[in-house]
Amino acid sequence: MAPARAPMTDPSATAAAAVPAADAAPAALDVSRLAFAYPDGRQVLFGVDLQVAPGERVALLGPNGAGKTTLLLHLNGILGAVSGGTGTGAVTVAGVPLRRESLADVRRRVGIVFQDPDDQLFMPTVGDDVAFGPHNLGLRGAELDERVRWALAQVGMQDVVDRPPHHLSFGQRRRVAVATVLAMQPDVLVLDEPSSNLDPASRRELSEILTSLDVAMLMVTHDLPYALQLCPRSLLLDDGRIVADGPTRDLLADDELMRAHRLELPYGFDPLSVPGA
Repeated sequence: MAPARAPMTDPSATAAAAVPAADAAPAALDVSRLAFAYPDGRQVLFGVDLQVAPGERVALLGPNGAGKTTLLLHLNGILGAVSGGTGTGAVTVAGVPLRRESLADVRRRVGIVFQDPDDQLFMPTVGDDVAFGPHNLGLRGAELDERVRWALAQVGMQDVVDRPPHHLSFGQRRRVAVATVLAMQPDVLVLDEPSSNLDPASRRELSEILTSLDVAMLMVTHDLPYALQLCPRSLLLDDGRIVADGPTRDLLADDELMRAHRLELPYGFDPLSVPGA
């Protein structure tokens, strides 16, 4: 692999960020010097640093084997020192450090939507699936019903509340999976390959939904045009390290960077030709 390039950041912006305002809200997601090795000794993450501001949409890009899934599973303690494993560093969500005693709180604050919606939909009806998380938080009765209606309305699926999830199309199930996470009212929405296996119409509908949500978002994807469409900023992870951080359009237009880290745009796609990106 080619040597890692310096992150694409504006030095003046970095200096300004180093002295936040006294009343500034904490980052929605703050990962500091995160390193991790699996029990067989294979180290996958090497001192990862990243921040996502409240309401910010960020894409996490990188080739297969870069460590993206391992990083994703650290964000709510599925992997890491809290849940077993060998690692160092820190994860903080909306000002709450991820520790054993805060694990339940952090897992509510970080909503992960996995690539296969069937990994998240297991109840008899859509409404039951969306209610599952809030019910475990103690919501009952009218408050729980309202939370379910609200979450389904966010993804345009309020009319299927009584249907079995397996009667829905794949694209509809993915939207319901997003609703199950939104029902927990997270601070950060983490999406693993959200556009995979979607037809063009479903892909467009999901992008419109995700753009409309008022929540910080970290999107792990190989779909580079989708990253450009949804996320003004991207991080490039390779060999367990963040090797670039900057505007998505700039990263995708950097041919040398893309080749060095085995990323390829679709044939004929020019990120600089996309208006407003």
